Amino acid sequence: MPAVKRSFSSLLPPLTVAGLIALSAGLLLSLTWRGAPEENSRKATTALTEGMRRTEPLSPLPRSVEVDTSKAALGERLFHDPILSRDHTISCASCHPLNQGGTDRRARSIGVAGAVGTINTPTVLNSAFNVVQFWDGRAATLEEQVSGPLTNPLEMASNWMDVIARLTADRDYHERFNLLYPAGITPATVADALAQFERTLITPDAPFDRYLRGEHDAIGEDAREGYQRFKDYGCASCHQGINIGGNMFQRFGVMGDYFAARQRAVEDADLGRFTVTGREEDRHVFKVPSLRNIALTAPYFHDGSAATLDEAVVVMAWYQLGRELSVEDRRVLIAFLNSLTGQLRGEAIR
Repeated sequence: MPAVKRSFSSLLPPLTVAGLIALSAGLLLSLTWRGAPEENSRKATTALTEGMRRTEPLSPLPRSVEVDTSKAALGERLFHDPILSRDHTISCASCHPLNQGGTDRRARSIGVAGAVGTINTPTVLNSAFNVVQFWDGRAATLEEQVSGPLTNPLEMASNWMDVIARLTADRDYHERFNLLYPAGITPATVADALAQFERTLITPDAPFDRYLRGEHDAIGEDAREGYQRFKDYGCASCHQGINIGGNMFQRFGVMGDYFAARQRAVEDADLGRFTVTGREEDRHVFKVPSLRNIALTAPYFHDGSAATLDEAVVVMAWYQLGRELSVEDRRVLIAFLNSLTGQLRGEAIR
């Protein structure tokens, strides 16, 4: 790879002056307690954990979310029902199998009649924590997102008129929608039920979440070192917050021309946010993906061009940070990324 100029700001660790003050305050407080040694130890651990939460760029996922459970149950049935597709062969779960990290592990998904999609399917897990949906961010909410795959000719290839007619003709769907929604079966109520279910697809209690909550030994030494480099090298400037991404847009190729080096014609899917706004500054700008459960969701990037996590780490470091990683860098960073795999409904994701 050719030499690339590095961005000094991208190499700065994200610990702010305010964060240092908060952490120092916690340490000072721990030194002023009086009482039994066991009680002092407990309070000191609590203070350090709270200080870490305030200063770390990443946050643990909540263990539960509030949804209407009856509507979510209806949405779960819809999610797995091919009735939404034109030929009754494709369901939401076809491209988002929950036992595979919420993706079909294809570079491009297969739709009705074998149609091939234009972009890599992102995971549905933890999608409720994304600031927008789709790689280009064209849907502001999970509800708004539903129409995309449902009407896309390369995915479900259906339309709302046919979907409403099919669901209305199904006695059980008809009764359940009328029970839960005064309006009955409409595009809005179908989208709401699906969104309610998708909001339940959170994967808390990853080893790294437990580490952030104060369980120092929840991750190993390699993962802890990988996390430190993740921060020091600037990865956390984009992959941050509760979803370790998903809360901002970024250009693919900040420090180099990824698309020129890829040696493949630029397609509409490569234009990213530009297809939504039409602004030149949004060309090749994408929603930053979440890194949660990232070890399970290969291939990577919007074009599915990185077959392995190691390859994805190398590409990201080079084109986003201008950094060539050592073998040791890659090893510990991947150890950290492996610690981000959580649990779905209390069970490990495979």
